[in-house]
Amino acid sequence: MAVPILVTGAAGFIGFHVAWRLLQDGRDVIGIDNLNAYYDPKLKEARLAELTRHGKFRFYKLDLGDRDGMAALFADHGFAQVIHLAAQAGVRHSISAPHDYIDSNICGFLNVLEGCRHARTRHLLYASSSSVYGANTKMPFSVAQNVDHPLSLYGACKKANELMAHAYAHLFGLPVTGLRFFTVYGPWGRPDMAMWLFAAAILEGRPIKLFNGGNMRRDFTYVDDVAVAVVKLIDHAAQADTAWSGDDPDPATSRAPWRIYNIGNHTPVDLREVVRLLETVLGKTAIPELLPMQPGDVRETCADVEDLRKAVGFAPNTPIAVGIKQFVDWFRAYHGI
Repeated sequence: MAVPILVTGAAGFIGFHVAWRLLQDGRDVIGIDNLNAYYDPKLKEARLAELTRHGKFRFYKLDLGDRDGMAALFADHGFAQVIHLAAQAGVRHSISAPHDYIDSNICGFLNVLEGCRHARTRHLLYASSSSVYGANTKMPFSVAQNVDHPLSLYGACKKANELMAHAYAHLFGLPVTGLRFFTVYGPWGRPDMAMWLFAAAILEGRPIKLFNGGNMRRDFTYVDDVAVAVVKLIDHAAQADTAWSGDDPDPATSRAPWRIYNIGNHTPVDLREVVRLLETVLGKTAIPELLPMQPGDVRETCADVEDLRKAVGFAPNTPIAVGIKQFVDWFRAYHGI
């Protein structure tokens, strides 16, 4: 068996799709996940059931915060490539349960970094988030922008991950690449995200909550595109930027082998347009409930993806209407509708 790629959060939404794409490409994959109850573990188990049908996939139930368990995992397998997608997700949950984010997204990430350092991992790819842009309003969001004004603890933790990764790249020469994901949606998605919440409410005849009176725009990014970008980048290890200058520091590169990329569709969509498309595909009319803006939320996101396109010759591009149709087809099948 070839040296496997480690995918943390393999039972999660993006982790599942990335692991599946790697397996389809003939790669050996070890997946870990703690299968927590942030949302229905049955969905996570169903994703795992799909992956475990593949002979090149092995799974370990393991929490990122288990320092000894993580050290043993790396010692046993000596991973050359690691794709770190496990995290406590959700902006709003970070307001009510902040300790979950420190335990998983800070302490857990440190255990991943330490594992990579001791295993002399050749490339660590890890999930950041568009939430790091926080109070920024200049569109599109660029990796060249300063991101020092987070609006949620979730966003602050993701920025902290980028800084921790840079320290390890600088101190130990660990090649690390951070990926700022923009509103990922699609089949096998998360029940706490807008696409699932809206579809379920429309089908059940319940009101759908539209915050800021529905005056919101998001860079909805189809999950298959995300998986393609991640798999292309894992073999494109971060390199030191020899032109980088501390006198005029580029926030997206470094003298260390450290890079940041946006992973987004670079086409913001009005939330009301998403509702309209869901109504069309589902064949039912939504009942909108207009609400004020929520704490920690932003009105608009849009990704500048030119750095990603230059690096791997690809950027997400699935039209929202196509992605929503694919999501609804899966949603109906999964729920037997």
